[in-house]
Amino acid sequence: MSDMDRRKLELKRRTKTFAGRIVRLYVALPLRRGEVSVLGRQMLRSGTSVAANYREASRARSTDEFVSKIETCAQEADETQLWLELLRDDCGIGLPEISALLVEADELIAIFVTMSKNAKRNRQ
Repeated sequence: MSDMDRRKLELKRRTKTFAGRIVRLYVALPLRRGEVSVLGRQMLRSGTSVAANYREASRARSTDEFVSKIETCAQEADETQLWLELLRDDCGIGLPEISALLVEADELIAIFVTMSKNAKRNRQ
């Protein structure tokens, strides 16, 4: 297996793990609070979307399609950061997993942005 194949498999695993952690956080939230329920659902949608869009990117039929999906991954991870920040800062949810997920989302965004830039550069 090539280094590139290993990196792709690792990112596939990493984004799936991120989605699973988002699901577990959602289940742990005090969902009876209306604002937490709304923000939690938004976080759940965008956080799990990162893995789904990465899988779509890995099956892209063209560089343009790959770039589009990878940039969607970055956007969804960034949106997930927003919901996590609102849960922490505005709803007072002090679960330690929020901080860890914020860090992981930031790292994933950096990876996706780099992948997009590299794909665009290689396309030219």
